[in-house]
Amino acid sequence: MALAVEQNWPAKAPLDGLVITRYRHGLLTNRITVVEAGHPVPDESGEKAAQEILRRVKSLTPEDRLLALVSGGGSALLSLPSEGISMADLKSTTRELLRCGAPIQDMNVVRKHLSAIQGGQLAAACRAPVTALVISDVTGDDPTHIASGPCAPDPTTYQDALDILKHYEVRAPGAVMERLARGARGKIAETPKPGNKLFKRVENRVIATAQQSLQAAAKFFITHDIHPAVLGDSVTGEAREVAKVYGALARQIRHHGLPWEPPVALISGGETTVTVRGNGRGGRNCEFLLALAADLDGAAGIHALACDTDGIDGTEDNAGAYLAPDSLKRGAKKKLDPAKMLENNDGYGYFSALDNLVVTGPTRTNVNDYRVILVTGDG
Repeated sequence: MALAVEQNWPAKAPLDGLVITRYRHGLLTNRITVVEAGHPVPDESGEKAAQEILRRVKSLTPEDRLLALVSGGGSALLSLPSEGISMADLKSTTRELLRCGAPIQDMNVVRKHLSAIQGGQLAAACRAPVTALVISDVTGDDPTHIASGPCAPDPTTYQDALDILKHYEVRAPGAVMERLARGARGKIAETPKPGNKLFKRVENRVIATAQQSLQAAAKFFITHDIHPAVLGDSVTGEAREVAKVYGALARQIRHHGLPWEPPVALISGGETTVTVRGNGRGGRNCEFLLALAADLDGAAGIHALACDTDGIDGTEDNAGAYLAPDSLKRGAKKKLDPAKMLENNDGYGYFSALDNLVVTGPTRTNVNDYRVILVTGDG
């Protein structure tokens, strides 16, 4: 996004900026400084860069303009803990939230109330008009949820954050619980809410979405005489449970030609979740595919792909994986037990052994997950 701004900005017009991206995801820019930091768990590099961003934003005048480039991952990358919260506290809380199976919206409610810059607080610190260009990686495309909404009003509260931690049985550090409890009692100012007059000078413009990626995929399949069935851009839920539903639909098409005659591409976006109980490797897309493999049980004529559009499935080095009709048979020859590996959350290990990981490297665009199940008339 920063590189695109530089390439399209008038050469003689003033431009200065700083952006934060994931390690090994930076590009060479001339006028905008790029800092790499930790994701999905925040780190000190992100904290230092966020401090500098906030300092620069506070120095702007009403004659300037703040151009905020916001995309998925910003909740971790733009991490500036609020007063009384250490980076160690924030890291610990983030790790627990990532493991508990909470959807990203709930995670971000908590993170907004532990931040000095998110939940509309970046815009609140700025005297200049604000234009936020937003690439959505969340269901619903609401800017308040994308990167924890640094320039968007926050309708949630400290009490909401406490309720989320309780619901998912997250064991957060004492300093975190104390801050949230004080906020719930009204001892700490809330994040800026909808209706706050400061947002009269702020525009959040969503410029790319998951739905657009699904529509592009649908056009691709049409050109190959395959019917695209777009099942939605906001699929959520436990990855292994979503896989069972999709498996049932794929078998219905394969065996009965309903609700569509093959060949059909079942396309969906959104973000499933994984409640981590094992110690294996693998993100939500590999988990989805391993559960789908078990559900399909080697059904002929069904192929599947599940990847994160940013090129990183969770914390691994792959975007996702590919499932073929013979994957279970090939796995059995290698003495792989899909049920045990699923219980150990080791989807990465399973598909790595089959050489069926999808490795793209950083795509530098994140519009959430992309899943496709191709049901053919073959086999």
